[in-house]
Amino acid sequence: MLRGLLASLLLAGACADVAVKDDQGRTVSLKQPAQRIISLAPHLTEHLYAIGAGSRIVGATNYSDYPAAAKALPRVGGYNSFDLEKIRALKPDLIVAWPSGNPARQLEQIESLGIPVFYDEAQKLVQVPTVMERLGVLSGQEAGGKAAAAEFRSRLAKLEARYAGKKPVRMFYQVWDRPLMTINREQIISDVMHLCGAENVFANLPSLVPTVDEEAVITANPALIATSGEASNKVNWLDRWRRWPRLAATARQQLYILPPDLLSRMGPRLVDGAEALCQVVEQARQ
Repeated sequence: MLRGLLASLLLAGACADVAVKDDQGRTVSLKQPAQRIISLAPHLTEHLYAIGAGSRIVGATNYSDYPAAAKALPRVGGYNSFDLEKIRALKPDLIVAWPSGNPARQLEQIESLGIPVFYDEAQKLVQVPTVMERLGVLSGQEAGGKAAAAEFRSRLAKLEARYAGKKPVRMFYQVWDRPLMTINREQIISDVMHLCGAENVFANLPSLVPTVDEEAVITANPALIATSGEASNKVNWLDRWRRWPRLAATARQQLYILPPDLLSRMGPRLVDGAEALCQVVEQARQ
């Protein structure tokens, strides 16, 4: 009898509702931890693997390529276009999405199917580990979520302690080349810049990812210019600044290409990107 009672209690615990609030302030509630998850952004795929829920992913977007196991996941489309029929056929019990990078109309269609959706819209470094914790609850990997979040926070704290009070370095972060695009203070990379003691020269622009012209960059005269991606694809992006020898970043040879995806994805490797960015900021500071 006692054994049966314990079994019943364990079963009840396993089937208990799990619920968290997402970044749109909505409560996402499941009857039990998700067993079949579709990720609609590469950084969310990385989050799920980091917390130990990779085996529960049944579908992901085209650019979900990290870790290596993610390359074998069934594809449900790109950032801006999903195969709704394939999503339905995969029978997910949870979809994790990125409102800034996913089409609102298709997200509404997914919700109309009755599939629970968790929205991640982290805008600050301190919000990133909370995503791992909440996904840990929803996927039944609460311990893994807490452990991954703790590691992220620990590394972040070390960077904060190391670079606090350092002399600021005026910086231009180049998102795209033609048209020339950057970020304002609300974009999470700007938060990384602030952590490292870099001053975003376009922090006050109203758009999250504004378009600027070459003359505006020259007038701002940053001491450091950086972008991220494969060096073979981005070297010509920096060549345009070498044509301006009086530009402070050019004169001081402070033009950098950072490792791909580390800063552009709001996942667990963002702290790796922060470490890489802080290193080049420190070099420019010297």
